[in-house]
Amino acid sequence: MLQVDRIKNILVVDDEADLADLIEFYLKSDGYQVYKYYNGEDALRCVAEVRIDLALLDVMLPGMDGFELCRQIRREHQFPIIMLTAKEEELDKITGLTIGADDYITKPFRPLEVMARVKAQMRRYTRYNTGNTQDTANDQIIQISGLLIDRSNHECFLNEKKLALTPTEFEILWTLCRHKGQVVSAERMFAEIWGEKYYSNSSSTIMVHIRHLREKMGEDTEHPRYIKTVWGVGYRIG
Repeated sequence: MLQVDRIKNILVVDDEADLADLIEFYLKSDGYQVYKYYNGEDALRCVAEVRIDLALLDVMLPGMDGFELCRQIRREHQFPIIMLTAKEEELDKITGLTIGADDYITKPFRPLEVMARVKAQMRRYTRYNTGNTQDTANDQIIQISGLLIDRSNHECFLNEKKLALTPTEFEILWTLCRHKGQVVSAERMFAEIWGEKYYSNSSSTIMVHIRHLREKMGEDTEHPRYIKTVWGVGYRIG
């Protein structure tokens, strides 16, 4: 029997009605089902009732802001989250990534840029959930000292303790493990994980994800055992 792909559900949360309507129009035109809200409280109720595949969250929301909304979503769900921010400040971008967001877009933005980011995240998330990979079955598990990463089941253990990784964190760690002993540049990671050229200028995104990974692994930031920084070049698994 032919299997029909399920229509993907996108959550859009932005108190600027015109902007939210515009994003909704483009997403629906591309075949997505859109759940649109103007505050975090209503959005959380939706997340509890609907199987969401990706969320676009504005940072500046009335009441509960986008950061707190992201935190609460991450307690139970691992679908991709893209933060929408009107600020150019690097701190806001880093904050969003640190609390579990996968990407950010600074306002004002072009709708086609939003669509490109959404599609990139959906490709990665679909690959993460279905195990759709070009690696053979023999290449699905990698062990490095006390670190074990299993791509077929999307599980990672450090000294037999399971790590709670987001899909993006898992993909970054998997990419580094696949290239064990090699230095992997931020540009190469973007190409392999996101597949979008415009990410090549956003090395801070990788830096924050790496820092978050190190925290979850209990790494000494000054002398990490596993994820090592090669300054000016990239990262490698030690």
